[in-house]
Amino acid sequence: MTTPRLTSFAPSSARRRPLHGRCGTRGSACGPADRALRCHQCGFTLVEVLVALTLMAVLAGMAWQGLAGIALARTASDERVELTLRVNTVLAQWEQDLQALHDTGVVPALTFDGATLRLVRRTGDGLQVVAWSQREQRWLRWTGPAVTQVSALQESWLVSQQLLGNEAAQLRMLDGLSDWQVYFYRGNAWSNAQSSADVAAVPATPAASAPVSARSQLPTGVRTVLGFGGGAGALAGNLTRDVLLAPQMP
Repeated sequence: MTTPRLTSFAPSSARRRPLHGRCGTRGSACGPADRALRCHQCGFTLVEVLVALTLMAVLAGMAWQGLAGIALARTASDERVELTLRVNTVLAQWEQDLQALHDTGVVPALTFDGATLRLVRRTGDGLQVVAWSQREQRWLRWTGPAVTQVSALQESWLVSQQLLGNEAAQLRMLDGLSDWQVYFYRGNAWSNAQSSADVAAVPATPAASAPVSARSQLPTGVRTVLGFGGGAGALAGNLTRDVLLAPQMP
C-alpha cells in the first residue's frame, strides 16, 4: 500500500519572499551604500551650484544697469522738457514787454548798450521801466515801479542805469546764457541795435510848427539771439526770436 505524500504548506508571509530589484522599490534591499549613491544621483554638485550662482549674478548686474540707464534717460528728458518750458515762458515775457512799448518823449523808449536793454512799457497803473541784462551767463530782468509823473519816470530810468545785479526787483530768468545779441529792424533791414539810429524831429509842443529837438526813431521790430553753451541738462546752440513792435501813437 502506497503511503501518501504529505505536502507542507508554509504561511502566506513566508511565501512572499522579497524581490531583489532597484534600490528604493518595494521589496528591495537597500543598504547604506545604496542610499548614499541614490542621494548623490538626485542632487547637484558644488561646481554646478557655483556656476548657477555666477550666472544669476551676471544677469542681475545686467538688469540693474539697464534699469539705471532708463532712469537716467528719463530724468534727463524731464529736465530738458522743463528747461524748454521755462525758455518759452521767459520769451513770452520778453515779447509782452516789447509789445507794450510806449514812447513818452521824456526818456528813451528803447535802448541797448550791449549788456542791458532798457525800455518803457505801459501797465494798468501807469508807465514802468524794464531792464533786461546779461550777467555771468544769466539773463536778468529788472522792473521799476509803475509811475504816473514825469519826475518819477526819469528817476526810475536813472536807477535802471545803475543796476548791480543783486537788486530785490531783479529776477533771474535763465541760466547758461553764453551770448546775447539784439538787432533792430529799420529801413527794411536788420541792423545792430548799438548802431546809430534814424533821427526823427520832435516839435516842442503839439502846436509848434518847427522842430526844436530830435530823438531816435523807434524800430519796427526787435530780434534777439540767445546763445547757450550747453552742458549737463542745459540747452546748446542759438535761439532766435523776432518781435514786431506795435505802432506808436503820435
